Amino acid sequence: MQNKTYEDEGEVTEKDPSFSDKAYKRVVHYFQDELMAGTLKRGEKLPPERDLADQLGVGRNSVREALRTLSLLGFITSIQGAGNFVSCDVEINFFESIRMMMMMGEIDYRQLNQFRHGLEYEAVVLAARNITREQLEILESLVAQMQVETDAVKNVEMDRKFHQIVSQASGNQLIIITCQAMAKTINEFIGTMNQRMISHRRYGGKLRKFHQSIVTALREHNAKKAARAMDGHFKLVDDALEDLYFGHSEGK
Repeated sequence: MQNKTYEDEGEVTEKDPSFSDKAYKRVVHYFQDELMAGTLKRGEKLPPERDLADQLGVGRNSVREALRTLSLLGFITSIQGAGNFVSCDVEINFFESIRMMMMMGEIDYRQLNQFRHGLEYEAVVLAARNITREQLEILESLVAQMQVETDAVKNVEMDRKFHQIVSQASGNQLIIITCQAMAKTINEFIGTMNQRMISHRRYGGKLRKFHQSIVTALREHNAKKAARAMDGHFKLVDDALEDLYFGHSEGK
């Protein structure tokens, strides 16, 4: 069975003289190379499809399929009536990949948390060295608010913001992008579970203490202390998942 693509003007198959699988791949590689080289900048508008086809010496259908692929990969954003723009939003692609694996049962909540554990452990070690005064002040403010906030939804949002700032403070773009994608996945699949955990009389209080310990360590630029606090935080989350999601809750 032949692969097919579709255009607004009608069906296009690989037999169409303006579509070439080899040309399509060449266009994709061209854009990837230009993005990697920095020739194309984020936010920059791409030339019209016709101009790109003439420039690269390929059919318009090959250009169109290449642009669709790049859009799915998060490299470009297509805005109807405005054109195609460089976005380099690979977070979208990573999030969709994790989301699909969750939906298909290839990974579960335990594996998701284990991956996040290792990721944020490294993030907080780097953050202890790279955190700015402004980022530290935001974390301190969030910790203070979480100590008194009783609304579970607001607490979950502040918790998400807390971990986002820690990842940003790492200064590692791959960690930042991956953490953001993980946060979206967690919010979609275990958002309610997070609310329950943060509101729990035992787990909620301990989580807030770990947040405070993380901030204290970051203020001291103590990487080992920060790593221990983050490790304890995620081990507690592991226990909470086993108790509240996989096992039996001990009550609020």
